[in-house]
Amino acid sequence: MTELADDGGAPRFANWAGRNWALVLGLVMVGSIVALALLAEIISPASPTRMRMAQALLPPSGAHWFGTDNLGRDVASRVFYGTRISLFIGIATVLLTGIAGTLLGLVAGYVRTLDGVLMRIMDGFMAFPALMLAVAITATLGPSSINAVVALAAVYIPRTARVVRASTLVVSQLDYVESARVLGCSESRILWRHILPNCLGPLIVQLTFVFAYAVLSEAALSFLGMGTPPPTPTLGAVIAEGRDYVREAPWICLFPGLALLICVLGLNLMGDGLRDRFDPRRAAGEP
Repeated sequence: MTELADDGGAPRFANWAGRNWALVLGLVMVGSIVALALLAEIISPASPTRMRMAQALLPPSGAHWFGTDNLGRDVASRVFYGTRISLFIGIATVLLTGIAGTLLGLVAGYVRTLDGVLMRIMDGFMAFPALMLAVAITATLGPSSINAVVALAAVYIPRTARVVRASTLVVSQLDYVESARVLGCSESRILWRHILPNCLGPLIVQLTFVFAYAVLSEAALSFLGMGTPPPTPTLGAVIAEGRDYVREAPWICLFPGLALLICVLGLNLMGDGLRDRFDPRRAAGEP
């Protein structure tokens, strides 16, 4: 450690990156996708919704980096803007899931009289396959970005609540929590100042995976026509539009599929890296 400190920050960062390669690689992949989404207006070759039938099904070129679709729309532009929509839905799902799942998990783990009722309700939601439940909710509410967020949050709130509940049950029995009770701290102070901060590690890891699942599930909903309605491009919708032309124009499905792959893989690598960081046994090098 002395040698690393004497040599400066670069060796320390290289050492840290070597031990956390999954987290670093995930951050690079997700950061690249986020940059494409944020800079969509600047880097897009054309409007994502403008149709030019004379330029339909053109292969990738300097004018159209990812080619054009069956309506002459620029696939690169649709991928960039579609990535933005997918990330927006993923972030909104994570925020709603994080807030509601954390509150339910804390209450269930700390107020034991409500634990049974709340967890049985969560179990009822978890009894359905995630995508099937999301499809059922969006079919009832109608296709839109907001309804997709509501449907995906309803799917992943129970899973997040169970993670927070498990952490709350463990932390609430630790000595420093008992000491806070003896000192006369209110239950709300114990819950928010002592228990919640110690649940953040597992919660952050869980929300990272929820982000990945939400992006993937949103693409599936859009592919089925139950996500954001056209003409707004989403990754799933672009893939669905290109499935009938996969032989003569495979680039229509290829590039949005690659963007989806990089985003989901990067988020999963981030989740794995964060899990290793927050797990004391892994940090200490134990098997």
